Amino acid sequence: MSFDAAIPIHRIFDEGKAREFYLDFLGFSVDWEHRFEPDTPIYLQIRLGDCILHLSEHSGDATPGSTARIPVADLRKFHASLQRKSYKYAQPGLEKMPWGLEEMKVADNFGNTLIFYPIEES
Repeated sequence: MSFDAAIPIHRIFDEGKAREFYLDFLGFSVDWEHRFEPDTPIYLQIRLGDCILHLSEHSGDATPGSTARIPVADLRKFHASLQRKSYKYAQPGLEKMPWGLEEMKVADNFGNTLIFYPIEES
């Protein structure tokens, strides 16, 4: 028996705002998107490196206010790249955690939170 990584689903309410946040600000790219018909809710898969998220406008697919923890190889470099973008809806900082590592929390426009944390070197 084997398992692969889980894929979180984040509920979104505005496709344009979601694209602005996830694609333009954070740097994700779209793998694919689906609508049953024109002018119906969108469901899409986005990717940043090996991190995959699903975004859905469909009622019942996910609860707003979800959190996903995302490991990143160079957290400080990623943080600096976001700071240079001067995105008016998010200015995430690095937070030292009690267990010694820094994390960066950033919330989307729909109440979902992404927590980026460093991959521990072995």
